[in-house]
Amino acid sequence: MARIGNNLVAGLSNGAIWALIALGYTLVYGIIELINFAHGDVFMIGSFTAFALYSVVGLTLATGPLGLVFGLLVILLLSMLVCGSLNVMIERVAYRPLRGAPKLAPLITAVGVSFILQNVGILWFGSSQRGIPDLIKAQQELFSIGGVEVSRADLLAVVVTVPLVLLLTTFINRSRLGKAMRATAQDPEAARLMGINVDTTIALTFLLGGLLAGAAGLIYALYQTNVWYFQGFTAGLIAFTAAVMGGIGNLRGAVLGGLIIGIIQQISDNRIGNEWTPAVVFAYLVLIMVFRPQGLIGEETREAG
Repeated sequence: MARIGNNLVAGLSNGAIWALIALGYTLVYGIIELINFAHGDVFMIGSFTAFALYSVVGLTLATGPLGLVFGLLVILLLSMLVCGSLNVMIERVAYRPLRGAPKLAPLITAVGVSFILQNVGILWFGSSQRGIPDLIKAQQELFSIGGVEVSRADLLAVVVTVPLVLLLTTFINRSRLGKAMRATAQDPEAARLMGINVDTTIALTFLLGGLLAGAAGLIYALYQTNVWYFQGFTAGLIAFTAAVMGGIGNLRGAVLGGLIIGIIQQISDNRIGNEWTPAVVFAYLVLIMVFRPQGLIGEETREAG
């Protein structure tokens, strides 16, 4: 039982990262019905930004607990701000000018932006994986319950992810801007007639997705203790799978899909072998798509035509 519990804890903490990234995909799809293929690379820029800020803020392996917490909070906010701003720029450059074009056009430009960001990553930190200081001693056991070990990285993922998801849900469900987002997602033209600035609302959606990607970037850097320009592609693919698995456009579905994939990955790594893990994850996705095409908790829709 302890082994199962350890797999669940590690899987949930890893899945929390995928959930944050998946929320960005599902937010954008929910409002413009397009996939932001550069989103994974925005997450990568978040990790790179966090690492670059280590020295700016003055964090080292010798930094005390209070200084470490304060410094990481500053880095978290700055990484989120950078990624949020970057995502708004992507919307302005790659999506808004092509809003009336065939849907393939903005997808192609988003892929182009993705390659640009990857090359920015290469110029910034090189093409090889770069180890970074293990500031929080990520894999050190913090406490144990019934033989189930909880590491510092596990706790970090939960402490950052849960409040962000709750804040996002509250914002969308209760705030005026959140209601504008939901109205725009349902019918952009009707929302425009009601006085909602659709362009601003869509930009806000990209901003929120970027903020979450920045937070995920910091958690990933602390969790994995390395950064790499290609991490955005791999993480983005996993997170997109999570969003589709849960029900693309559904916030709860994105979170659920991310957590499920994290658990599947952990169990597969331990029981089958990590070389088979991607195949196991995508096999599960195929099964979901065959038997429940709308995702685990997505709503069934019919294409017009």
